[in-house]
Amino acid sequence: MKKIILSAIAVMAFGFANAQETRFGVKGGLNFANLGGDAEGDLVTSFHVGALAEIKLTDKFAIQPEIVFSGQGADFSEDGFDSLIKLSYLNVPVMAKYYVIEKLSLEAGPQIGFLLSAKNEDVDVKDSFKSIDFGFNLGAGYDITEHFFAGVRYNIGLSNISDFPDEADFKTNNSVFSVSVGYKF
Repeated sequence: MKKIILSAIAVMAFGFANAQETRFGVKGGLNFANLGGDAEGDLVTSFHVGALAEIKLTDKFAIQPEIVFSGQGADFSEDGFDSLIKLSYLNVPVMAKYYVIEKLSLEAGPQIGFLLSAKNEDVDVKDSFKSIDFGFNLGAGYDITEHFFAGVRYNIGLSNISDFPDEADFKTNNSVFSVSVGYKF
């Protein structure tokens, strides 16, 4: 097992060392978030902002690790009950990008999220949510110019983020559609 892991690391290091080009950038945009599973609410609109590195391996293929602050959550309004859940995450997606044509890319990849805060209205409810979230992203990007780009992405939450001790069978997950603009240096 150690040989396989070391071989994989060596291949990745060799690939990154032979990368044609690495560009760094910043991005930001709107999130349209909701919670799925047993706690389905209405969409909330929030924002995300972060940094990225696009590592071109070939003309058609790139790896893009990112670090992104992301506002997420859901709005629950039903029968006189109003509750706005606001979740703040530090997300770390690693996207594989395939350039279909010169400026248009399709992307997919895993994401880990670290819960920074959780509020119900203005009450801290961080203890009701797990501190780590796993998800999978699908999206597309378009390079408007050499430096400016735009993208859309959908994050499918794979892990149960609820942590209610009295309700072990209660499950909920993040669901986020994002629209971004950014700048690559």
